[in-house]
Amino acid sequence: MANARVVCVNVGCEVAASWAGGLKRTAIDKRPVTAAVPVGTLGVDGDVQSDKDHHGGPDQALYAYAREDLDWWTDRLRQELRGGMFGENITTDGLDITGAVIGETWRLGDVVAQVTSPRVPCAVFRNWMDEPGWVKAFREAGRPGAYLRVLQPGLLRAGDPIELLARPAGSVTVAEALEVFYRRDVEVMRRIEAAPGHSSKYDGLTAEWLAAGQQAAAWAEG
Repeated sequence: MANARVVCVNVGCEVAASWAGGLKRTAIDKRPVTAAVPVGTLGVDGDVQSDKDHHGGPDQALYAYAREDLDWWTDRLRQELRGGMFGENITTDGLDITGAVIGETWRLGDVVAQVTSPRVPCAVFRNWMDEPGWVKAFREAGRPGAYLRVLQPGLLRAGDPIELLARPAGSVTVAEALEVFYRRDVEVMRRIEAAPGHSSKYDGLTAEWLAAGQQAAAWAEG
């Protein structure tokens, strides 16, 4: 990733949308900004997250997606995908986001950010893309992009370099971390919970899944 860079920084405004789940409003349509923009612990200045129960907050301050992965989808969907089309705040080039691990830290321009979790596709994303079987296809592609925590606020602009600062040993890639939700793999979840900087949404899931498994076994024996 010696030449990794920010292709564009994208922000979205909230709009009413009948297809946007129970809230009926969304800011998934992110558009590139033309100048340097401040980035703080809650995200890019001027960006909106409508569903604050599931998006935004310190553990999901930013969402990054690779231009290479957008190009991969372009070939399969046969439509051009601009930066911000997947609702990402940062479109990157030359950075292996799929292979990034939970707890990994990057410097993007003046900003230092840490990978906390993958994107898990939701109904709003499905409806926005308007592609048959989108949630299943997105999961199976294994290119989820990464949510980031901002460790050092600063200015960010298109063209800024991206530098890998630290990569914790024994952690889990964002692609593996997406699958753990579907497979309920306790061993992988333990590795995620042990990774520095993991999203707080993972906390307690190992115990919850083990308890559920024990309950199911008890019912089967009974």
